[in-house]
Amino acid sequence: MNIILLGPPGAGKGTQAKRLESLYGFKQISTGDMLRAEVAAGSDIGNEAKAIMAKGQFVPDPIIVAMIQSRIAQPDCQRGFILDGFPRTESQAEALDTMLSARGLTIDAVILLDVNEDELVERIASRRGEDGTRRPDDNPDVVRARLDVYRKQTAPILPYYEKAGRLLHVDGMKDVESVGKEIDAIVAAAKKH
Repeated sequence: MNIILLGPPGAGKGTQAKRLESLYGFKQISTGDMLRAEVAAGSDIGNEAKAIMAKGQFVPDPIIVAMIQSRIAQPDCQRGFILDGFPRTESQAEALDTMLSARGLTIDAVILLDVNEDELVERIASRRGEDGTRRPDDNPDVVRARLDVYRKQTAPILPYYEKAGRLLHVDGMKDVESVGKEIDAIVAAAKKH
């Protein structure tokens, strides 16, 4: 089963992705982590991406899609994968669909963790790490700036999946367990098809 998890920073995507990994064996794939790994490994794609990033430019979609294609072919993705941080644009979504289709794969669920932004800012600003400290990016002004970036960069992808009838909404303001149960119901329904 292949899933895209969408939602603003702090909505719980990482928490739910880890949960899905441990429950079902799906592998969470972060394009940012993949880029750093390819650069560190000195692969052809990594070297190309490094040169582009050194100029302060975004890595082009074909390179990102090629990295995803390579990554999902790994044995740990055999049960499925969870994309986090990709796609961000309609052209990326189309390129992803084309690549997956050529491999006989699809995205089985596009899950949006819906949140109330004001409540989310309050929730993030009040959270503390295990040592009782707060992350520097958890102050309200930084959270609001991150939400603004999300609205501009990622939220525009929502109509693409909505129009195709593929976007599934989950109330991300519920507690972790309740959100997990809603996602589990989506996974169960998708597995039946």
